[in-house]
Amino acid sequence: MSSAPGPAAPDRAATSAIETTLREVVETLAPLERPPCSPGERAAAEWLRERLGAVAGVEVQLEDEPSWGTFPPTATGLGLAGVLAALFSLRGRRLAGALLAAATFAGIVDEAHNGPRVLRRLVRRRRTTANLIARAGDPGAASTLVVIAHHDAPQTGMIFDQTLQRTLHERVPHVLERFKTPLPQWWLGLAGPLATMLGALCPPGRLRRLGALKGLVLGLLGTMLVADVWRSETVQGANDNLSGVASLVALAELLRDHPIPGVRVLLVSCGAEETLQDGIRAFIASHRHELDPATARFVNLDTVGSPHLVLLEAEGPVRMEEYAGPWLRDLFAARADALGIPLRRGYRARASTDSVIPSRAGYPIATLVSMTDWLAPANYHLPSDIPANLDYATVADATRLVYEVARSLAGLPE
Repeated sequence: MSSAPGPAAPDRAATSAIETTLREVVETLAPLERPPCSPGERAAAEWLRERLGAVAGVEVQLEDEPSWGTFPPTATGLGLAGVLAALFSLRGRRLAGALLAAATFAGIVDEAHNGPRVLRRLVRRRRTTANLIARAGDPGAASTLVVIAHHDAPQTGMIFDQTLQRTLHERVPHVLERFKTPLPQWWLGLAGPLATMLGALCPPGRLRRLGALKGLVLGLLGTMLVADVWRSETVQGANDNLSGVASLVALAELLRDHPIPGVRVLLVSCGAEETLQDGIRAFIASHRHELDPATARFVNLDTVGSPHLVLLEAEGPVRMEEYAGPWLRDLFAARADALGIPLRRGYRARASTDSVIPSRAGYPIATLVSMTDWLAPANYHLPSDIPANLDYATVADATRLVYEVARSLAGLPE
Protein backbone atom coordinates (compact mmCIF):
# COMPACT_ATOMS: atom_id res chain seq x y z
CA MET A 1 0.00 0.00 0.00
CA SER A 2 1.61 3.28 -1.09
CA SER A 3 1.76 6.24 1.25
CA ALA A 4 0.32 9.60 0.31
CA PRO A 5 2.85 11.94 -1.33
CA GLY A 6 4.19 14.81 0.72
CA PRO A 7 3.71 18.47 -0.15
CA ALA A 8 5.19 19.39 -3.51
CA ALA A 9 8.46 21.24 -3.53
CA PRO A 10 8.49 24.70 -5.10
CA ASP A 11 9.52 24.65 -8.74
CA ARG A 12 12.12 27.04 -10.13
CA ALA A 13 9.53 29.53 -11.32
CA ALA A 14 7.81 29.53 -7.94
CA THR A 15 11.06 30.36 -6.19
CA SER A 16 11.88 33.34 -8.38
CA ALA A 17 10.59 35.54 -5.54
CA ILE A 18 13.59 34.43 -3.45
CA GLU A 19 15.87 36.98 -5.08
CA THR A 20 13.43 39.80 -4.32
CA THR A 21 13.55 38.90 -0.63
CA LEU A 22 17.33 38.54 -0.68
CA ARG A 23 17.77 42.00 -2.17
CA GLU A 24 15.33 43.54 0.29
CA VAL A 25 17.17 42.18 3.32
CA VAL A 26 20.69 42.93 2.09
CA GLU A 27 19.91 46.44 0.87
CA THR A 28 18.05 47.32 4.07
CA LEU A 29 20.71 46.14 6.50
CA ALA A 30 23.93 46.95 4.62
CA PRO A 31 23.86 50.70 5.42
CA LEU A 32 23.79 49.92 9.16
CA GLU A 33 27.27 49.98 10.72
CA ARG A 34 27.24 46.60 12.47
CA PRO A 35 30.44 45.83 14.39
CA PRO A 36 29.88 43.25 17.13
CA CYS A 37 27.99 44.44 20.22
CA SER A 38 27.20 47.80 18.61
CA PRO A 39 23.92 49.73 18.31
CA GLY A 40 23.98 48.90 14.60
CA GLU A 41 24.25 45.17 15.29
CA ARG A 42 21.24 45.41 17.63
CA ALA A 43 19.28 47.49 15.12
CA ALA A 44 19.86 44.78 12.51
CA ALA A 45 18.66 42.10 14.94
CA GLU A 46 15.57 44.13 15.83
CA TRP A 47 14.73 44.69 12.16
CA LEU A 48 15.06 40.97 11.54
CA ARG A 49 12.77 40.27 14.48
CA GLU A 50 10.08 42.44 12.91
CA ARG A 51 10.66 41.10 9.41
CA LEU A 52 10.61 37.43 10.37
CA GLY A 53 7.79 37.98 12.84
CA ALA A 54 5.63 39.15 9.95
CA VAL A 55 5.97 35.74 8.25
CA ALA A 56 3.00 33.55 9.11
CA GLY A 57 3.87 30.51 11.19
CA VAL A 58 7.19 31.86 12.46
CA GLU A 59 7.83 32.53 16.16
CA VAL A 60 10.69 34.93 16.85
CA GLN A 61 12.69 35.78 19.94
CA LEU A 62 15.66 38.03 20.55
CA GLU A 63 18.17 36.93 23.18
CA ASP A 64 20.80 39.09 24.82
CA GLU A 65 24.05 37.21 25.33
CA PRO A 66 27.50 38.06 26.70
CA SER A 67 30.50 38.94 24.57
CA TRP A 68 33.98 40.23 25.29
CA GLY A 69 34.53 42.31 22.18
CA THR A 70 36.45 41.85 18.96
CA PHE A 71 39.78 40.05 18.69
CA PRO A 72 42.13 42.80 17.30
CA PRO A 73 42.74 44.62 20.63
CA THR A 74 43.64 41.39 22.44
CA ALA A 75 45.66 40.08 19.51
CA THR A 76 47.54 43.39 19.26
CA GLY A 77 48.43 43.16 22.93
CA LEU A 78 49.65 39.61 22.48
CA GLY A 79 51.70 40.69 19.48
CA LEU A 80 53.40 43.39 21.54
CA ALA A 81 54.12 40.81 24.23
CA GLY A 82 55.79 38.65 21.59
CA VAL A 83 57.93 41.61 20.47
CA LEU A 84 58.95 42.20 24.09
CA ALA A 85 59.90 38.52 24.40
CA ALA A 86 62.21 38.84 21.40
CA LEU A 87 63.80 41.98 22.89
CA PHE A 88 64.40 40.12 26.17
CA SER A 89 66.21 37.39 24.24
CA LEU A 90 68.30 39.88 22.30
CA ARG A 91 69.39 41.47 25.59
CA GLY A 92 70.51 38.11 26.95
CA ARG A 93 67.48 37.42 29.15
CA ARG A 94 66.90 34.05 27.51
CA LEU A 95 64.60 32.49 30.11
CA ALA A 96 62.35 35.54 30.43
CA GLY A 97 62.16 35.82 26.65
CA ALA A 98 61.34 32.14 26.19
CA LEU A 99 58.65 32.13 28.88
CA LEU A 100 57.00 35.28 27.57
CA ALA A 101 57.16 33.96 23.99
CA ALA A 102 55.54 30.70 25.10
CA ALA A 103 52.76 32.59 26.89
CA THR A 104 52.24 34.75 23.80
CA PHE A 105 52.07 31.69 21.55
CA ALA A 106 49.50 30.04 23.83
CA GLY A 107 47.46 33.25 23.99
CA ILE A 108 47.33 33.59 20.21
CA VAL A 109 46.27 29.95 19.82
CA ASP A 110 43.56 30.53 22.45
CA GLU A 111 42.27 33.55 20.51
CA ALA A 112 42.51 32.15 17.00
CA HIS A 113 41.43 28.56 17.57
CA ASN A 114 38.34 29.18 19.69
CA GLY A 115 39.81 28.29 23.04
CA PRO A 116 38.39 29.44 26.39
CA ARG A 117 39.63 32.99 25.70
CA VAL A 118 41.34 33.27 29.08
CA LEU A 119 43.15 36.56 28.45
CA ARG A 120 40.26 38.27 26.66
CA ARG A 121 37.85 37.51 29.51
CA LEU A 122 40.39 38.71 32.07
CA VAL A 123 41.29 42.05 30.54
CA ARG A 124 38.32 43.04 28.36
CA ARG A 125 35.01 44.59 29.34
CA ARG A 126 31.95 42.36 29.12
CA ARG A 127 29.53 43.52 26.44
CA THR A 128 26.14 42.41 25.11
CA THR A 129 25.33 40.91 21.73
CA ALA A 130 21.95 39.88 20.32
CA ASN A 131 21.03 36.48 18.89
CA LEU A 132 17.81 36.09 16.92
CA ILE A 133 15.98 32.73 16.91
CA ALA A 134 13.06 32.15 14.54
CA ARG A 135 11.13 28.89 14.89
CA ALA A 136 9.44 27.52 11.79
CA GLY A 137 8.44 24.20 10.28
CA ASP A 138 6.74 21.42 12.22
CA PRO A 139 6.98 22.23 15.96
CA GLY A 140 6.17 18.65 16.99
CA ALA A 141 8.69 16.96 14.71
CA ALA A 142 11.40 14.73 16.16
CA SER A 143 13.97 15.97 13.63
CA THR A 144 15.40 19.49 13.85
CA LEU A 145 17.36 21.52 11.31
CA VAL A 146 19.16 24.57 12.71
CA VAL A 147 20.18 27.07 10.03
CA ILE A 148 22.68 29.65 11.29
CA ALA A 149 24.09 32.89 9.93
CA HIS A 150 25.38 36.11 11.54
CA HIS A 151 24.25 39.70 11.23
CA ASP A 152 27.32 41.56 12.52
CA ALA A 153 29.93 42.86 10.08
CA PRO A 154 33.76 42.77 10.02
CA GLN A 155 36.45 45.40 9.99
CA THR A 156 38.73 45.68 7.01
CA GLY A 157 42.54 45.86 6.95
CA MET A 158 45.51 45.40 4.65
CA ILE A 159 45.82 41.73 5.63
CA PHE A 160 42.60 41.00 3.72
CA ASP A 161 43.95 42.26 0.41
CA GLN A 162 43.51 39.48 -2.16
CA THR A 163 46.21 40.59 -4.62
CA LEU A 164 48.63 37.79 -3.70
CA GLN A 165 46.00 35.09 -3.98
CA ARG A 166 44.74 36.46 -7.31
CA THR A 167 48.30 36.57 -8.62
CA LEU A 168 48.92 32.96 -7.58
CA HIS A 169 45.72 31.95 -9.35
CA GLU A 170 46.72 33.76 -12.53
CA ARG A 171 50.30 32.42 -12.63
CA VAL A 172 50.09 28.98 -11.01
CA PRO A 173 46.38 28.13 -10.69
CA HIS A 174 47.07 24.46 -10.02
CA VAL A 175 48.80 25.30 -6.70
CA LEU A 176 45.71 26.76 -5.01
CA GLU A 177 43.44 24.13 -6.53
CA ARG A 178 45.73 21.39 -5.29
CA PHE A 179 45.67 22.51 -1.66
CA LYS A 180 42.06 23.80 -1.69
CA THR A 181 42.68 26.07 1.26
CA PRO A 182 43.55 29.78 1.62
CA LEU A 183 46.80 31.05 3.10
CA PRO A 184 46.90 30.59 6.91
CA GLN A 185 46.93 34.21 8.11
CA TRP A 186 47.11 33.41 11.82
CA TRP A 187 50.34 31.48 11.30
CA LEU A 188 52.13 34.81 10.79
CA GLY A 189 51.13 35.85 14.30
CA LEU A 190 52.41 32.56 15.68
CA ALA A 191 55.68 32.66 13.74
CA GLY A 192 57.23 35.46 15.83
CA PRO A 193 56.98 33.91 19.31
CA LEU A 194 57.80 30.49 17.84
CA ALA A 195 61.05 31.82 16.36
CA THR A 196 61.94 33.39 19.71
CA MET A 197 61.28 30.12 21.56
CA LEU A 198 63.33 28.08 19.09
CA GLY A 199 66.17 30.57 19.31
CA ALA A 200 66.15 30.34 23.09
CA LEU A 201 66.75 26.60 22.82
CA CYS A 202 69.96 27.17 20.89
CA PRO A 203 73.33 27.58 22.66
CA PRO A 204 74.61 31.14 23.11
CA GLY A 205 75.78 32.63 19.87
CA ARG A 206 74.66 33.37 16.35
CA LEU A 207 71.71 30.96 16.13
CA ARG A 208 70.12 32.21 19.36
CA ARG A 209 70.47 35.81 18.23
CA LEU A 210 69.12 34.97 14.77
CA GLY A 211 66.03 33.34 16.32
CA ALA A 212 65.39 36.41 18.46
CA LEU A 213 65.82 38.73 15.46
CA LYS A 214 63.37 36.65 13.43
CA GLY A 215 60.96 36.73 16.34
CA LEU A 216 61.30 40.51 16.54
CA VAL A 217 60.73 41.14 12.81
CA LEU A 218 57.89 38.66 12.46
CA GLY A 219 56.31 39.88 15.69
CA LEU A 220 56.41 43.49 14.54
CA LEU A 221 54.89 42.55 11.19
CA GLY A 222 52.10 40.48 12.71
CA THR A 223 51.33 43.13 15.32
CA MET A 224 51.22 45.85 12.68
CA LEU A 225 48.75 43.88 10.57
CA VAL A 226 46.33 43.11 13.40
CA ALA A 227 46.60 46.67 14.76
CA ASP A 228 45.69 47.87 11.27
CA VAL A 229 42.47 45.85 11.48
CA TRP A 230 41.77 47.36 14.91
CA ARG A 231 42.01 50.89 13.51
CA SER A 232 40.12 50.21 10.27
CA GLU A 233 36.50 50.79 9.35
CA THR A 234 33.67 48.29 9.56
CA VAL A 235 32.55 47.26 6.07
CA GLN A 236 28.96 46.83 4.92
CA GLY A 237 29.28 43.06 4.93
CA ALA A 238 26.88 42.26 2.10
CA ASN A 239 28.60 38.94 1.44
CA ASP A 240 29.92 38.45 4.99
CA ASN A 241 27.31 37.87 6.10
CA LEU A 242 24.09 39.54 5.01
CA SER A 243 24.01 36.93 2.26
CA GLY A 244 23.41 34.25 4.91
CA VAL A 245 20.98 36.41 6.90
CA ALA A 246 18.91 37.15 3.79
CA SER A 247 18.77 33.44 3.07
CA LEU A 248 17.23 32.87 6.52
CA VAL A 249 14.39 35.24 5.69
CA ALA A 250 13.86 33.66 2.27
CA LEU A 251 13.80 30.21 3.91
CA ALA A 252 11.13 31.37 6.35
CA GLU A 253 8.96 32.46 3.42
CA LEU A 254 9.56 29.20 1.58
CA LEU A 255 8.48 27.25 4.66
CA ARG A 256 5.35 29.40 4.90
CA ASP A 257 4.42 28.89 1.26
CA HIS A 258 5.55 25.25 1.04
CA PRO A 259 5.40 23.73 4.55
CA ILE A 260 7.48 20.66 5.37
CA PRO A 261 5.81 18.31 7.86
CA GLY A 262 8.22 16.17 9.83
CA VAL A 263 11.03 18.63 10.51
CA ARG A 264 11.35 21.54 12.93
CA VAL A 265 13.46 24.42 11.59
CA LEU A 266 15.30 26.97 13.71
CA LEU A 267 16.55 29.99 11.78
CA VAL A 268 19.27 31.54 13.92
CA SER A 269 21.04 34.81 13.19
CA CYS A 270 23.89 35.23 15.64
CA GLY A 271 25.61 38.37 16.75
CA ALA A 272 29.30 38.75 17.54
CA GLU A 273 30.59 36.23 15.00
CA GLU A 274 33.39 38.64 14.17
CA THR A 275 34.59 38.45 17.79
CA LEU A 276 35.40 34.88 16.77
CA GLN A 277 32.15 33.11 17.66
CA ASP A 278 30.80 34.68 20.85
CA GLY A 279 27.21 34.61 19.54
CA ILE A 280 27.09 30.95 18.53
CA ARG A 281 28.88 29.93 21.73
CA ALA A 282 26.08 31.55 23.70
CA PHE A 283 23.37 30.00 21.51
CA ILE A 284 24.71 26.48 22.04
CA ALA A 285 25.04 27.08 25.78
CA SER A 286 21.47 28.41 26.02
CA HIS A 287 19.73 25.88 23.77
CA ARG A 288 21.66 22.66 24.06
CA HIS A 289 18.97 21.27 26.38
CA GLU A 290 16.44 21.30 23.52
CA LEU A 291 18.80 20.14 20.77
CA ASP A 292 19.68 16.44 20.91
CA PRO A 293 22.77 15.69 18.77
CA ALA A 294 21.02 12.49 17.68
CA THR A 295 18.14 14.40 16.04
CA ALA A 296 19.41 17.96 15.49
CA ARG A 297 21.43 18.93 12.43
CA PHE A 298 23.05 22.27 11.65
CA VAL A 299 23.84 24.14 8.47
CA ASN A 300 25.88 27.34 8.47
CA LEU A 301 25.34 29.91 5.71
CA ASP A 302 28.40 32.17 5.70
CA THR A 303 29.48 34.39 2.79
CA VAL A 304 27.34 32.61 0.19
CA GLY A 305 27.33 35.51 -2.29
CA SER A 306 30.43 34.76 -4.41
CA PRO A 307 30.26 33.13 -7.88
CA HIS A 308 30.89 29.52 -6.75
CA LEU A 309 28.97 27.74 -4.01
CA VAL A 310 31.28 25.63 -1.82
CA LEU A 311 30.72 22.96 0.83
CA LEU A 312 33.53 23.08 3.39
CA GLU A 313 34.90 19.86 4.84
CA ALA A 314 36.88 21.35 7.72
CA GLU A 315 38.27 24.54 9.19
CA GLY A 316 41.19 25.54 11.35
CA PRO A 317 43.10 28.81 11.81
CA VAL A 318 45.83 26.80 13.57
CA ARG A 319 44.96 23.09 13.26
CA MET A 320 42.40 21.64 10.86
CA GLU A 321 39.24 20.17 12.40
CA GLU A 322 36.90 18.12 10.23
CA TYR A 323 33.26 18.88 10.86
CA ALA A 324 31.06 16.36 12.63
CA GLY A 325 28.57 14.36 10.55
CA PRO A 326 30.15 13.72 7.14
CA TRP A 327 26.88 12.03 6.07
CA LEU A 328 25.17 15.43 6.18
CA ARG A 329 27.72 16.90 3.77
CA ASP A 330 27.10 13.94 1.46
CA LEU A 331 23.35 14.63 1.63
CA PHE A 332 23.91 18.27 0.65
CA ALA A 333 26.08 17.20 -2.27
CA ALA A 334 23.49 14.68 -3.43
CA ARG A 335 20.64 17.19 -3.27
CA ALA A 336 22.72 19.83 -5.06
CA ASP A 337 23.41 17.33 -7.84
CA ALA A 338 19.71 16.47 -8.11
CA LEU A 339 18.80 20.17 -8.30
CA GLY A 340 21.51 20.98 -10.85
CA ILE A 341 23.22 23.37 -8.43
CA PRO A 342 27.02 23.43 -8.90
CA LEU A 343 28.57 22.68 -5.52
CA ARG A 344 32.31 22.42 -5.01
CA ARG A 345 33.72 20.08 -2.38
CA GLY A 346 37.03 19.23 -0.76
CA TYR A 347 37.82 22.73 0.51
CA ARG A 348 39.03 23.71 3.97
CA ALA A 349 38.92 27.12 5.63
CA ARG A 350 41.78 28.81 7.44
CA ALA A 351 39.40 31.33 9.03
CA SER A 352 37.14 30.28 11.87
CA THR A 353 33.38 30.16 11.32
CA ASP A 354 30.41 29.59 13.60
CA SER A 355 30.37 25.97 12.41
CA VAL A 356 33.18 24.85 14.69
CA ILE A 357 31.19 25.39 17.89
CA PRO A 358 28.24 23.07 17.03
CA SER A 359 30.68 20.60 15.50
CA ARG A 360 32.71 20.39 18.71
CA ALA A 361 29.44 19.88 20.59
CA GLY A 362 28.77 16.78 18.48
CA TYR A 363 26.16 18.15 16.06
CA PRO A 364 26.37 17.12 12.39
CA ILE A 365 26.92 20.30 10.42
CA ALA A 366 27.25 21.38 6.81
CA THR A 367 29.00 24.67 6.06
CA LEU A 368 28.01 26.46 2.87
CA VAL A 369 30.31 29.25 1.76
CA SER A 370 31.27 30.61 -1.65
CA MET A 371 34.44 31.51 -3.50
CA THR A 372 35.86 33.34 -6.45
CA ASP A 373 38.05 31.66 -9.06
CA TRP A 374 41.08 32.40 -6.86
CA LEU A 375 39.52 30.51 -3.90
CA ALA A 376 38.68 33.45 -1.68
CA PRO A 377 35.23 34.75 -0.70
CA ALA A 378 34.37 37.71 -2.92
CA ASN A 379 35.26 41.06 -1.32
CA TYR A 380 36.01 39.33 1.99
CA HIS A 381 36.41 41.96 4.74
CA LEU A 382 36.93 44.64 2.10
CA PRO A 383 35.17 48.00 1.58
CA SER A 384 33.93 46.59 -1.74
CA ASP A 385 31.66 44.12 0.15
CA ILE A 386 28.53 46.04 -0.83
CA PRO A 387 25.11 44.91 -2.14
CA ALA A 388 25.97 45.82 -5.73
CA ASN A 389 28.82 43.27 -5.72
CA LEU A 390 26.80 40.36 -4.35
CA ASP A 391 26.08 37.33 -6.55
CA TYR A 392 22.40 36.89 -5.68
CA ALA A 393 22.09 33.82 -7.88
CA THR A 394 24.51 31.93 -5.64
CA VAL A 395 22.63 33.06 -2.52
CA ALA A 396 19.38 31.86 -4.08
CA ASP A 397 20.98 28.50 -4.90
CA ALA A 398 22.11 28.12 -1.29
CA THR A 399 18.59 28.91 -0.10
CA ARG A 400 16.95 26.38 -2.40
CA LEU A 401 19.51 23.76 -1.44
CA VAL A 402 18.89 24.13 2.30
CA TYR A 403 15.13 23.92 1.73
CA GLU A 404 15.50 20.69 -0.26
CA VAL A 405 17.76 19.17 2.37
CA ALA A 406 15.08 19.97 4.96
CA ARG A 407 12.61 18.02 2.82
CA SER A 408 15.01 15.11 2.70
CA LEU A 409 15.46 15.15 6.47
CA ALA A 410 11.67 15.03 6.80
CA GLY A 411 11.61 11.94 4.58
CA LEU A 412 9.67 13.61 1.76
CA PRO A 413 10.11 12.42 -1.85
CA GLU A 414 12.46 14.29 -4.14
